[in-house]
Amino acid sequence: MARTANVMTRIEPQIKEQAEMVLAQLGISMSAAMEMYLRQIALQRKIPFEVKLPLAEPICYGSLSDDEFNALMDKAATSYASGLCVKVEDFEEMLKKELNV
Repeated sequence: MARTANVMTRIEPQIKEQAEMVLAQLGISMSAAMEMYLRQIALQRKIPFEVKLPLAEPICYGSLSDDEFNALMDKAATSYASGLCVKVEDFEEMLKKELNV
């Protein structure tokens, strides 16, 4: 048997549970998944997926002042009025047509 090394890391319990559920469906252990990940880093000499910041920072509405919240709602209303946004129902119909559903 080949020599092995231990890798220890801390992660949020929810993330670990979600990953374990997916890995179980794939029939892969957490240890095997981590080994695959580290092997890909070694082979590709980079992280094997794109790492980037989101296009927009998420907004925590509870931290907004009344004026900030109202300004955000005005911006949303303006976007909708100018046709940049559509109603959810309209979007669903557009999506169904595009997917031929």
